Amino acid sequence: MTHSLAYVLAFLIAGIALIVILTTKYKVPAFFALFFACLLVGLGIGLPLGGVLNIVKDGFGNILKSLGLIIVLGTTLGLLLEYTGSTAVMASFILKKLGDRYAPLAMSITGFIVGLPIFCDSGFIVLSGLNNSMTKRTGIPVTIMSVSLATGLLAVHCLVPPHPGATAAAVTIGVDFGKLILIGMVVAIPAMIVGNLWARYAGKNTTDKITEDVIASNNIDSNPSLIRACLPIIIPIVLIGFKSFLTTGKAVYHGWQLLLLSLGDPVIALLIGVLLAFNCKRSWKRTETGKILQEATEKAGGILVIIGMGGAFGAILAAANIGGHFSHAVALGSMGIFFPFLLTSVLKTAQGSSTVAIITAASIVLPLLPALGLNTENGKLLCVLAMGGGSMMISHANDAYFWVIAKFSGLEMKTMLKVYSTATILMGLTTITMVYILSKFL
Repeated sequence: MTHSLAYVLAFLIAGIALIVILTTKYKVPAFFALFFACLLVGLGIGLPLGGVLNIVKDGFGNILKSLGLIIVLGTTLGLLLEYTGSTAVMASFILKKLGDRYAPLAMSITGFIVGLPIFCDSGFIVLSGLNNSMTKRTGIPVTIMSVSLATGLLAVHCLVPPHPGATAAAVTIGVDFGKLILIGMVVAIPAMIVGNLWARYAGKNTTDKITEDVIASNNIDSNPSLIRACLPIIIPIVLIGFKSFLTTGKAVYHGWQLLLLSLGDPVIALLIGVLLAFNCKRSWKRTETGKILQEATEKAGGILVIIGMGGAFGAILAAANIGGHFSHAVALGSMGIFFPFLLTSVLKTAQGSSTVAIITAASIVLPLLPALGLNTENGKLLCVLAMGGGSMMISHANDAYFWVIAKFSGLEMKTMLKVYSTATILMGLTTITMVYILSKFL
């Protein structure tokens, strides 16, 4: 049965609205919200129930086949760096080099670097003690310091694998991991800087106080050296980057090139990072190792089921041929990278999760790539970066990360909305501007 664009679009909007309502108003986990949306859209466009379930199973399995090991290993690496004190070592080094005068910038850079392997909410919790201690020592308002740290973490969380949103979008759209990591880091730097500048401007007259119960302490004697702390992050990025450069315009490889290609596979590179992270602690107890690995797999499992169901939703949309309908009825070519950016921004603002927003947007945008003029290698890369920028904005009361910042910094709602929420808008706009500039050269 052939349906009109308006008919198919109505069920697409209904599916997205269902995701937003279930996750925000009724606090239904994103996995179930996406599953119900699959059923609504699939049945709505006339697919039989058995057909819908088969498509959901295939979409779910295909995305997990591509992402499962990467997400598990990335999550494990982040938890190990947190547990061994490596994040605190990197943060302390940056603060020492920049000095108290540039403490807000130091916190932004710390968030940027630590945020490469660690989720933004976990990273903020880990660094909150150091952040609050620096605030007390320098006398700089806690709002400036906390938002500087938060925006540094957010910049890489939305743009750089192995974070789940960027990783899932890269697999869905078909983007090389190495290029996305390297260019994503470049694009994230201006976003981080803008977040820092706004925090310093908007937070200078705030009067929020640090609450003593959120200050954490680190056992400096048991922390690793700076080199050992940094290697688990640097080595995987370098290996993945080498692979990306090697695979550009070349078909035959020999000797060391084959070895680098193997080591540069994201799974192998992250595994090497995990092994190096174990070296960040002098001695491990058997129960200790088992506990941290168990925690990593459990945390990754919760992420994977959401990503898998996001892939299933994308498969349903592909079956609905939304891309074909749009390409014939709407002049999407003139919108280009701005369509995925705006779509992801709306989804993020409505339901709060950057990860859910970018996964859902990727599923919708995939069949529209030809119509948007983005169905090339560079076009797909720009598309994912644009969605990453959209997933930054607007963070407010429906975003869990928003409340992590507020809780661990002791900031009031009014201050959070004025400083942090506005910062996320400016970061998103900065990112899409950078992507637009890149589009003129790629």
